[in-house]
Amino acid sequence: MRAVLQRAWGDPLEVAEVPAPRPAPGDVLVRVVAAGVNPVDHYTAIGQAYNMVLSLPHTHGWDVAGVVEQVGYGVTRFAPGDRVYGMPWFPRAAGAFADYLTAPARHLAPMPEGLGFTEAAALPLAGLTAWQILTDVAGVSAGQRVLVSGAAGGVGHLAVQIAKARGAHVIGTASPPKHEFVRALGADEVTDHRTGPPARDVDVVVQMFGGEHGLTALRALRPGGLLVSGQSAWTPGLHERAAELGVRAVGYLVDPDAAGLAALTDLVHKGQLSPHVSETFPLTEAQRALSLLAEGRTTGKVVLTVTD
Repeated sequence: MRAVLQRAWGDPLEVAEVPAPRPAPGDVLVRVVAAGVNPVDHYTAIGQAYNMVLSLPHTHGWDVAGVVEQVGYGVTRFAPGDRVYGMPWFPRAAGAFADYLTAPARHLAPMPEGLGFTEAAALPLAGLTAWQILTDVAGVSAGQRVLVSGAAGGVGHLAVQIAKARGAHVIGTASPPKHEFVRALGADEVTDHRTGPPARDVDVVVQMFGGEHGLTALRALRPGGLLVSGQSAWTPGLHERAAELGVRAVGYLVDPDAAGLAALTDLVHKGQLSPHVSETFPLTEAQRALSLLAEGRTTGKVVLTVTD
């Protein structure tokens, strides 16, 4: 089968022929139709993400949508021919940038009805990140004020929709050309994060920028409010600054989560959640897809189309 390989961190990606995997007990073999591309793929490629749990040569990709080809011993959740999607193994290697991958059955879920493979592949990593931050960590409820930084991005555009579905008043930050897009997602307010603190008296901040942006966002919180950061490792002094301001800050890393995928599917079926795909590339152009993400200006998600 074809797989996108990286032989050394920082080297260009290449497409090579490799042996197809076989499902172990409890696993399924998935024919990959589409694979989502995330900023973590770019940072992994340049050696700045979770490389300590990965080995070389490495096949990138954690977001997958495809068709079950074979099930391992003991699997009852799926059968050959089922359409599935998920985020297997994260942050260990899943290898979605390939024709086939194997994954534990409980790292996958049936694809939402009404979504094609491209849209389904855009949802797992970013959607689970947003879902787990808003529900499992922050426990967002109706009437709360939620600030989503980078509201036009991969995680951000889904977090806006999920927070609205939970009844929150949502403030999104984005560059001015993307304000209408964020409003169309359901945001009640949209601001430019470059102009300073984007809001006041916020209950929860979903923070997807590191550095000074992350520290500035703390000033939007009400006393005792919570900032959940997907970039805490790249925001030195975050916890100390939060303590000085009388607010809370926690870092978060997404987990594979079949129950979370089922919750996302339910929101899709209710018309409350729709992933936005701004660009698609064939598997052979995975390097171009990572280079686009490295620019940090994409709207929604980027997806590789692997097979027809």
